[in-house]
Amino acid sequence: MSREFKISFMPAERTVYVLPGTPLMEAAARAGIILQAACGGVGTCGKCVIRIVDGECAASESEIKALGSARIAAGDRLACIATVSAPLTVEIPETSLFDADARILVANDDRDTVAVTTIHKTFRRLQPPEHGDCVSDCDRLLQGMTVRQVRLDMLRALPGVLRRSNFEATVVQFDDDVIAVEPGDTRDRCYGLAFDIGSTTLVGTLVDLLTGNQRAVTARMNSQARFGDDVLSRIQLCRSETGGLIRLRDAVVGDLNDMIRVLLSESRVAPEHVYRVVLAGNTTMQQILCGIDPSALGELPFVPVFNRGLETDAAAIGLRLPAAAGVFVFPQIGGFVGGDTVAGILAAGMWEEGESTLLVDIGTNGEIVLAHDGVLTATSVAAGPAFEGARIVNGMRAAAGAIEKVTTGNDGDLMINIIGNRPATGLCGSALIDAVAELLCCGIIDMTGRILPPDELPADIPAALRARVRVQTEDDIMVILAHPEETANREPVCLYQKDVRELQLANAAIRAGIDLLLRRAGLESRDLSVIMLAGAFGNYIRRRNAVRIGMLPPLALDHIRFIGNAASLGAKRALLSRAAIKAVDVIQQAVNHVDLSLDPEFQMAFSEAMLFPEQDR
Repeated sequence: MSREFKISFMPAERTVYVLPGTPLMEAAARAGIILQAACGGVGTCGKCVIRIVDGECAASESEIKALGSARIAAGDRLACIATVSAPLTVEIPETSLFDADARILVANDDRDTVAVTTIHKTFRRLQPPEHGDCVSDCDRLLQGMTVRQVRLDMLRALPGVLRRSNFEATVVQFDDDVIAVEPGDTRDRCYGLAFDIGSTTLVGTLVDLLTGNQRAVTARMNSQARFGDDVLSRIQLCRSETGGLIRLRDAVVGDLNDMIRVLLSESRVAPEHVYRVVLAGNTTMQQILCGIDPSALGELPFVPVFNRGLETDAAAIGLRLPAAAGVFVFPQIGGFVGGDTVAGILAAGMWEEGESTLLVDIGTNGEIVLAHDGVLTATSVAAGPAFEGARIVNGMRAAAGAIEKVTTGNDGDLMINIIGNRPATGLCGSALIDAVAELLCCGIIDMTGRILPPDELPADIPAALRARVRVQTEDDIMVILAHPEETANREPVCLYQKDVRELQLANAAIRAGIDLLLRRAGLESRDLSVIMLAGAFGNYIRRRNAVRIGMLPPLALDHIRFIGNAASLGAKRALLSRAAIKAVDVIQQAVNHVDLSLDPEFQMAFSEAMLFPEQDR
């Protein structure tokens, strides 16, 4: 195990440990920070500028040329080019963040109302009623304002609020509906929550609706996983067990409420100042969360209960938030292409693109969207949980102790990077891809996915690497990734033959989906201008290795870009902009949904993709 260096990112206050030579853009991605890379990370657009505030990071000639000597002297570097050679503290300006353009601020000239396009807060200083003044509290409060309707719970609270606050109050509106009235001037407190509801993981973000700034982020495993690690097993639970839907819904609602508590506690925000929640997930997850039976998704023709976006309230979902908090659930495209895909299309701006582009959201359920000649086509494939570390012998999620990166050192032996810079306890999905790609390149794994036994290995394999290959039985060959002295339990962390087979299944599903969408559009992979990788997992894989194992077509690496957690970003944009909510309805109706389960060519494409691409050693 090579020495790792501590990299601290400010102002996010996140820390990772990485191997020498790791690009700072990759280190930032491991910290959950996605930077702009319009050029695909080749150093030509200059949008990923970061600043070294502590530590040594040598500047390359291309950085000096792009930024100038003065900025280099001040510590500025290009994250896609600058590499780690020592511990660093790095400052990331907001302008370099991928979602820097998501900030929305709308204010009128007299500063009486400061709001975004979804929530408006207006401070009113009223004249208390006097003898002969019989104007109702509600009319007094709303005089001169454009109001469509008023919530009953707001009316119930109104007399007490006005009289406790000497008739100084803040009116809260969603569009033209009054949803709350608060004592005093609370215009500076206006928040919303955006959630990415994944089959395996959940991501929640607290956003300041006045500035668009992200106040807090939290993530956790979806507790539904204990009922099955994919959506089909959860659909089956709803079909086969009385109360199955309730059990699944209670699990994820409990997760969300725990996440809300953490987000509000960390940011010191009161629940009553959260007015809007946006939820984006795959079709099964969204229906279960809404308490809608997903059983029809388990049988042909896989029909969802709803397609258009849903407007409801926190109480209807079961969220522990005030009655004033509204909830928007993203629209759905098809049975297995859900709101998270619509959110990804929104985040990537694909419906506005003129070029041929591909969006690939890699996860348990892999979603693929092709934009070509102004037409959007989407499909989904059942990749399974291998990318999340499930069904892998020593697999685990990307947490402290997980091997997250495998590379080959100058001596030809394997080097590993472990999350948290601690002894290894397992390997996560990104390391699985790395390990297989490296072993393919050196000839330990052949194109069929077979790990070769020691007596069949190429003669030029270094001795240290050769010693990692062990045979337990004829059908059980393994490669040691972390030796006992490098692990927490003093047992080796290994890559097994069955692990390679699990990766091949997941890998083939993704690639077959891509190939069939391209084939239907009459395109070759070389016709694509860019492939955008989305999803929590998609941003941790190495592009070179994803191409090597055949997951992605053989496109030049500068045309393969990371766009962060696109579902989460799309949810945040819908949280901040009414125009974005209108856009997602347009997207939902414009996308052509392709059900590959009904395509007779899928099985052939899947079988072909099970083989790893050949490559000269």
